[in-house]
Amino acid sequence: MPAEQHIKVKLQAYNGPEIAIGPGKAALLEAIDRTGSISAAGRELGLSYRRAWLLADVMNRSWVEPLITTAKGGSHGGGACLTSLGHEVLTLYRDLERAVQRVSKGQSGVRLMAKLAETVRPAAGPGGAGQQDEIG
Repeated sequence: MPAEQHIKVKLQAYNGPEIAIGPGKAALLEAIDRTGSISAAGRELGLSYRRAWLLADVMNRSWVEPLITTAKGGSHGGGACLTSLGHEVLTLYRDLERAVQRVSKGQSGVRLMAKLAETVRPAAGPGGAGQQDEIG
């Protein structure tokens, strides 16, 4: 019996060599919006504070204006929040993601999966040739 077959679409928008927005950065924006903190958002997503901060920094440098603003801690507390551009970019990214998913489930996606089913080859195990899905 063949392994499960499905289409996975991963959207990434680049600014030069850096990913300005992609699935992980969108998730980080949502988590910052929920938690009000880069640190808390990182913990929620299983990221170190440094990794979350670096992702936020790339996003802020990639757009004409920052997507995230921060306030230093102290007696009044600190935190982070999305700017209006941050909310807009996140909404546009999620809208595009939904549109691409709809298309992938439409006629072209069905035809692609049918073509794959015509030439079923056993899926490669860990470390096998089938593990190159991030490249293609």
